[in-house]
Amino acid sequence: MNPKKYDVLILGSGEAGKFIAWDLAKQGQRVAVIEQKYIGGSCPNIACLPSKNIIQSAKVASYFWRSEEFGITKDNCKIHMLGVRDRKRKMVDDLVNLHLDFFRQSGAELIIGSGRFIGSKMIEVAFPDGNAQVFTGDKIIVSTGSRATIEPIPGLSEANPLTHIDALEFDHIPEHLLILGGGYVGLEFAQAMRRFGSRVTIIERNNRLAHREDIDVSEGLRELCQEEGINVITDFRVNQAEGKSGQWVKLHGTGAGSQITIEGTDLLIASGRTPNTQDIGLDQTGVELDDRGYIKVNERLETTAPDIWAVGDCAGSPNFTHIAFDDFRIVRDNIAGGHRVTTGRQVPFCMFTDPELARVGLSETEAKAQGVPYRLTKVPMKAVLRTRTLSETRGFMKALIDTKSDRILGFSAFGVGAGEIMATVQVAIIGGLPYTALRDAIFTHPTLPEGLIPLFSAVPPISKIGD
Repeated sequence: MNPKKYDVLILGSGEAGKFIAWDLAKQGQRVAVIEQKYIGGSCPNIACLPSKNIIQSAKVASYFWRSEEFGITKDNCKIHMLGVRDRKRKMVDDLVNLHLDFFRQSGAELIIGSGRFIGSKMIEVAFPDGNAQVFTGDKIIVSTGSRATIEPIPGLSEANPLTHIDALEFDHIPEHLLILGGGYVGLEFAQAMRRFGSRVTIIERNNRLAHREDIDVSEGLRELCQEEGINVITDFRVNQAEGKSGQWVKLHGTGAGSQITIEGTDLLIASGRTPNTQDIGLDQTGVELDDRGYIKVNERLETTAPDIWAVGDCAGSPNFTHIAFDDFRIVRDNIAGGHRVTTGRQVPFCMFTDPELARVGLSETEAKAQGVPYRLTKVPMKAVLRTRTLSETRGFMKALIDTKSDRILGFSAFGVGAGEIMATVQVAIIGGLPYTALRDAIFTHPTLPEGLIPLFSAVPPISKIGD
């Protein structure tokens, strides 16, 4: 056995892994990335970008259904799911080719095969043709990501449920799609498939949708589902499944203290993530896992084994591509002798329902749980005049302001363009600007960020001592 040696060996080509590879290779280091299937990781292939592509097609469909509202009549409108899928596939193909170009330009080697540790810094790769080879690295980066969780409910695995990967490949409109989970993935797919013409039922174990968010956010999402004809069942625990997804599925469970049965034609699982850390030989490395199966890392993303780092989902980082990109920057700088950490970093997010939900900093729920006092300001999206020109007035914006200063503690928006509006507030938070800087700014009229002026103009004054 003559292993091929590298300065840096990376298992998984996801967001953090690929950028580490490209950056270090450009510096002249010998770098290789081992990828089992999805070049570039989940984001360009089976997650972020493909799902937003499908969601955009559904958005266009919604405009057809609303066309008379805009003074336009429609005739013979029909959804062709093969066309929707092909548009998504073309985008993915283009992105994969772009990634291959980046590998070539950087000098990083891309190894296609299934990797497994056979020693502390040795990975054996099984190639698609049945051959195998061993590779070693002075430094190792684990970037294996995560997958959809399928819980050990009797009959559930046997029902062959869909995950988000399968749902992106629909070549037909499901008659009645059951979605197990009322979080990001479940809500995004529910709205998209409903707009394509499916009957959709969301089944959520908790007492409200997006249950970790503020109550007004959950209520806004429920109202959105109701108006779009999406059935929502909360406080429901599935205890048995039968049938086959794509034909006929029946879920038995408990809701509101009663036994309930829900039937549909297709079943999508969207109820959590499981790290891809099993069966890759980590027990051969000294890398420890926590009780949920995530790789234990410190604030520098170092594992319990020397010269081995873990990044992205498998390391328990928040499951966002932009966080994985920050993981790359942390590891890159630390390998170069710096000291960059995950402690205290911002974690913005956007859920791409229509309208979007975006948040950065503290929510009211988090502030109350942490005992952080705040001043609340909140305005409806219809206060933003641009929304009236778009006929997209649903939702609200709100912000939390410190009670003793003008510091912005958090911002949430449920409305059209929420992600872009949030970015403006996020930059202000990063720069340490008081909310008054946004209140007194001159934003172009009519644009969506202009709504920050009425929002921050409504901040309650700082209470005087004794009030």
